[in-house]
Amino acid sequence: MAVRIVVDSSAGLPRSLAEELEITVLNLHVLNQEEERSTSGLSSLELAAAYSRQLALGGDAGVVALHLSRELSSTWSAAHTAAAIFENNQVRIIDSGTVGMAIGAAAMAAAKLAQEGKTLDECEAMAHDTLGRSATWLYAQRVDDLRRSGRISTGTAMLSTTLATKPILTVSGGKLELAAKTRTQTKAFSRLVELILERANNEPAFVAIQAGPSSEESSDKLQKLLEESLPKGSSFMRMQLEPVLSVHAGEGSVGVSVVFSRHSSRAAN
Repeated sequence: MAVRIVVDSSAGLPRSLAEELEITVLNLHVLNQEEERSTSGLSSLELAAAYSRQLALGGDAGVVALHLSRELSSTWSAAHTAAAIFENNQVRIIDSGTVGMAIGAAAMAAAKLAQEGKTLDECEAMAHDTLGRSATWLYAQRVDDLRRSGRISTGTAMLSTTLATKPILTVSGGKLELAAKTRTQTKAFSRLVELILERANNEPAFVAIQAGPSSEESSDKLQKLLEESLPKGSSFMRMQLEPVLSVHAGEGSVGVSVVFSRHSSRAAN
């Protein structure tokens, strides 16, 4: 039997791809309150039940669970609690330190090894390796929703608002931080391409672009710029921005997760 791979819905994996690779996706909660939407992480009971099912399906080969950064959600803490009830370290919880398709790409890489019959240790190592070669950015039309939800600091929100009307944020140390200050979408996308090219170091990369329905034109533009700029052999995926992410990212936002060919000795920002 095979190692089972679990992610939460913040990974943004398309359903068809998750089914093909036998990756279990657990939906984070979107709450519709009186005047605004909010989100809620998964509970330890929900996670323990999910891990137990996957262990049974995998014949106790083990579970690798990848969740969004502990700095952005209570889900990791709940997952850590849930995993503790299983013996022999059968459930490996990975704090991705990020969000979006960087998690999805790590899950895909681990799942491919699982389908080849690799061990729990090997699948976990592959997930860590992929995350170590990844970086995530967010082009935000505004940061109001992120500020209200507490997903960015007051200082970052102030800098983004006063110095940039179209900021680029990046996930650094598990938190969203300001990566570039720009005032137009054209300048924002040009700067984002520069940041990705600098990190790619003339080697191919895997790029996943996540955008909501109102951002299709913007994501088309960004993908074209990246296709023209990145080395031959780079690959691209497009998918919808998950509802749980769009609640915080806001209307018109575009997320970009990139897995590079090599590890970097410094943060990509």
